[in-house]
Amino acid sequence: MKILITGLNGTLAPRLAEAARSAGHTVIGWDRHAVDPDDEGVSAAWLSAQSVDAVAHLGMGSARFAGWLASRCPNFLFTSTAMVFDAAPGGPHDVADARTARDDYGRYKIDCEDAVLLASERPVIARIGWQIDPSRPGNNMLMALDDQQRRDGRVAASRAWTPACSFMTDTAAALLTLIERPLPGVHHLDSNAGEAWRFDEVARALASEFGRDWRVDTNDDYRHDQRLVGGASGMPPLSARLPGLTRA
Repeated sequence: MKILITGLNGTLAPRLAEAARSAGHTVIGWDRHAVDPDDEGVSAAWLSAQSVDAVAHLGMGSARFAGWLASRCPNFLFTSTAMVFDAAPGGPHDVADARTARDDYGRYKIDCEDAVLLASERPVIARIGWQIDPSRPGNNMLMALDDQQRRDGRVAASRAWTPACSFMTDTAAALLTLIERPLPGVHHLDSNAGEAWRFDEVARALASEFGRDWRVDTNDDYRHDQRLVGGASGMPPLSARLPGLTRA
């Protein structure tokens, strides 16, 4: 299978590309400098010439571009986010729940979801939480907590927050399965969906697993059961990756 993956300069897309290549697929990316996504004529000609079997849209871009891509390939996957749900009302959030985001990023992802659903009869939309990886830069929980420790001398971790979160390799494997065996509709990919570990518990387990000397300060500043539930995700539980998880 030949798969176009957008966002290969980002955080999660390279892990998906690794998984796809390991499974014997051919992966290509979208070079925005060479092919302007705002130029539909050039984009259409380029995409047609690639003869791809599937498109996985993980990159940033306008809602219009997301819908346009979805209309061009029947096997289309769009990666969305837990941020389409606001903290109030809290979760766990099911695939059919109303999207309540108030922030710009969450509203942007809602617009993209709507554009994809309007453009394609059988799209796959995969919502994910905060990703964890030993080395990938970008929006990576482990690296973000490293930065917070360096900046503030501590990691502030709310025990009132139950985050949607997964290891990137597990998310990439689940996304690849949805590309290889498309199941149209909305999917929630969250390794914390069943176990409901609190953020302070996750932070301490990460410190233990990866040899960090963070000072984890527990608070109640952010309140949200953010878990993504509903549907068969195939995600392993968070404790499978973090055996040091314990109830505080």
